Amino acid sequence: MRQESDALGVRLLPEGALFGIHALRASENFPVSGYAIFPEFIVAFAQVKAACAMANQEIGALAPGLAEAICGACRELMAGQHHDQIIVDPFQGGAGTSLNMNVNEVVANRALQLLGHAPGNYAVLSPLDHVNLHQSTNDTYPTALRVAALTFLKLLETGTSKLQEALQAKETAFAHVVKVGRTELMDAVPMTLGMEFGAFAEAMARDRWRIFKCRERIKQVNLGGTAIGTGLGAPRQFIFRAAEQLRNLTGLPVSRAENCIDATSNADSFVEVSGLLSALAADLLKISSDLRLLASGPGAGLAEIHLPDLQAGSSIMPGKVNPVMPECLGQIALRVMANHQTLTLAASLGQLQLNQFMPLLAHSLLESLRLLCRGTALFAERCVAGITANEGRCEELVTRSHALATVLVPALGYATVSRLLAEAEAAGVPFADHLAATGICPAETAAELLSPKRMRKLGYEKQDYAGLGLPDTEETPDTGGEDKG
Repeated sequence: MRQESDALGVRLLPEGALFGIHALRASENFPVSGYAIFPEFIVAFAQVKAACAMANQEIGALAPGLAEAICGACRELMAGQHHDQIIVDPFQGGAGTSLNMNVNEVVANRALQLLGHAPGNYAVLSPLDHVNLHQSTNDTYPTALRVAALTFLKLLETGTSKLQEALQAKETAFAHVVKVGRTELMDAVPMTLGMEFGAFAEAMARDRWRIFKCRERIKQVNLGGTAIGTGLGAPRQFIFRAAEQLRNLTGLPVSRAENCIDATSNADSFVEVSGLLSALAADLLKISSDLRLLASGPGAGLAEIHLPDLQAGSSIMPGKVNPVMPECLGQIALRVMANHQTLTLAASLGQLQLNQFMPLLAHSLLESLRLLCRGTALFAERCVAGITANEGRCEELVTRSHALATVLVPALGYATVSRLLAEAEAAGVPFADHLAATGICPAETAAELLSPKRMRKLGYEKQDYAGLGLPDTEETPDTGGEDKG
């Protein structure tokens, strides 16, 4: 064991532990969730500490040997080493002080080892006087959060791009499959399955744009602002150099905020980013729910598509296969939307020059980003890419539905089509068969009106209804009053 002291007294720590007395006290004070700090957040924090060390060396505030040892320890954290030494809970009092001190201690003690000293020999290299030099939790924690979020957003762009491309591939593959469109879960008008997937793809295209805009919202960091954004306790040269070093180190478009007091006091930019993520989640929940419905059955549901069979779905019902990937994505979407509400409240409850709920805000944002990054990529790969169309089922449902009736309204009028529908139902025959039997619409004409080519055509022209009595005038056909939608 080794002995460390702080303003509250003396504690014993394991001799080889890289964490120190501050992290030890925090781990004892906040054993609340059992969650670990996100690895991406630890990496981002190490990048911030390395950038600060380089800036301090550049202005002559930190000896080159100490700066290199600090940077060496940070590089190991960036590579995924020593993350088990970050022992504090994500939910902690102090606006993130516990995590900042845990990182400072791990970097300092590992740097001491690199210099040939034992951990805890802070007279040589100190967590506070050297690793945290010219810094505060209040500028390093939000800066590390922004770096981690920017890193995640790059990955999320890739995930949404894969999902969009997978949906576009199905749009092309299913362009020839005519099916029934539905409004309020009731039969509406015909469309193609490709059109349905095309609408999903368009939603993802908008979400990709939103993610790009997200990155613009959080690229300004308050590093160098120290406690409340005034820069008190930090040299002017350091304030200007730290953000530049961080940009060079991470390759991210970070820059120093023009008003660091604003950037320290207010968290609305995180709310905006989370809101755009919530919009993505809403689209993902809609898509996943629609796919579950379209694949329902297979014997007693819509069964217009078949989702990939990934695992057995029941411990008692043989042969049952559940839509597990859409269900997983739906849960991710709900969690992201819940996180957005939590984050919004946390941001609005910040007081005066600092947000005391920054740890909750950080965990909520990073959890949403991680879930979306992994969820979109997995959904594209393990679900959408393997979807097939049940073409016979789609054709059967079109034939059984009233889709053709709506197609004929412009030619025959709402009242006439309603009468013909009633006649077909009274006779117990399909609508298309009744029209063919009466000579109003031969089977060949009906097939043409319900063809994929016709579905892709925007609106109609008179020649589409040749022989069906479309008036020669431009007057509006009888529609029976208001739109029956």
